[in-house]
Amino acid sequence: QVAFQPELPTLESSRPTQPPASPLPSAAMAAVLRKAAVLGLALFASPSASLTFDSSDALAKNRPVSKVITLLKDMLKQLEKEAEEDEEIYDKMACWCETNDREKTKSIADAEAKIEMLTTKIEELTAMSARLNTEIKNHEKEVAENQAA
Repeated sequence: QVAFQPELPTLESSRPTQPPASPLPSAAMAAVLRKAAVLGLALFASPSASLTFDSSDALAKNRPVSKVITLLKDMLKQLEKEAEEDEEIYDKMACWCETNDREKTKSIADAEAKIEMLTTKIEELTAMSARLNTEIKNHEKEVAENQAA
């Protein structure tokens, strides 16, 4: 039994003996390649480019660029969330500062008025104490004189 083996072309038989002639000279070819590269970069970098990656596509998730884009989107969401939290905290702090400022200002004004009143009261009572001490000395002299008489 002989197995049928079709004849396959070999690598050497399929390889051309000479490189194909370029339709453009090498300088013109380089210019065309540069223009193609610039066009390709412009399309890739353009925000309106029709090349988009579906985030649900498993192949797109494995690409490094997609991972970076996903990471940046997550960072943006986190940043927006923190900005909202910071704004709420700022609003609470601003409210507390305004309320606290009003309360403290009123408290300081009340305390200064009370200090002024108490200072006046201390002066009155000091004067009264001096007057009463003088009266006591005068009465003691009168008592001493009346007992001597």
